Amino acid sequence: MSKEKKQRVQMTFSQMLAASRDWWHKPQYELKKYLIEDGKPHKFALVCPGGGYSMVCSFLEGEPFVADLQQAGYHVFILYYATKKNAAFPGPMDDLARAVREISAHAKEWHVDMAGYSVWGFSAGGHLAASYGTESMGYQKYHLPKPAALVLSYPVVTMDEMTHGGSREWLLGKEPTPEMIALTSVEKQVTKDYPPTFLWCGDCDTTVPPENSHRLDEALTGQGIFHEFHEYPGVEHGVGLGVGLACEGWQLDAIRFWEKARQIQPESERSIGFWRGA
Repeated sequence: MSKEKKQRVQMTFSQMLAASRDWWHKPQYELKKYLIEDGKPHKFALVCPGGGYSMVCSFLEGEPFVADLQQAGYHVFILYYATKKNAAFPGPMDDLARAVREISAHAKEWHVDMAGYSVWGFSAGGHLAASYGTESMGYQKYHLPKPAALVLSYPVVTMDEMTHGGSREWLLGKEPTPEMIALTSVEKQVTKDYPPTFLWCGDCDTTVPPENSHRLDEALTGQGIFHEFHEYPGVEHGVGLGVGLACEGWQLDAIRFWEKARQIQPESERSIGFWRGA
């Protein structure tokens, strides 16, 4: 067996172990930190991997992004939020807010610059991150500062018939009320205070219909929110970094977008309410 083939086999085995770890992870809060150990303050990205609200796929949509984010000068935190039986709304959002508060509480110890942070989300984790941008479910409700940017990858957006059924059932139950469907359909909750957003999906996604991203793009456009939307040809769901696909390198574009978004974020939005209710 060639050295290259051995490396591919080893990588596959490593990924299998990581996937197994994520599958058996307790369906509850854990915040994993990946800090730049240079003693200097760094801004941070908080990452919410997907998994249909039944697990958190950090092996695919968390850890592979650490290197690029750290190389760009950012601390990375990966959130294991409430899943399965614990995923009932608003459990996962409670965990996202808890993570921001935990990072704040340890900011000095971990050398974290709290201003201008970003929240990244994939699939169901994309629904969580997108919901965090709303007044009705997210940062304002929890009295936390507005993120400088959201980065949403093939996100679940709506909770109506175009949603991902498994995500909705874990979050809202088998027979959600029309009121809960409306509340948790992010495209219906976008206001002028929604954060700048980098949004993308693949046009061949049969798990979370691209219509989810289209609706959010339309809502962001309607409210005049600074955002980018990319729909990549031939790309399916759950591709992570998307190596070898039309979307390859998207995370570098997202980092650049975050940096542009910070330049337009008013100073007042970086700190208002941060310590209130912490």
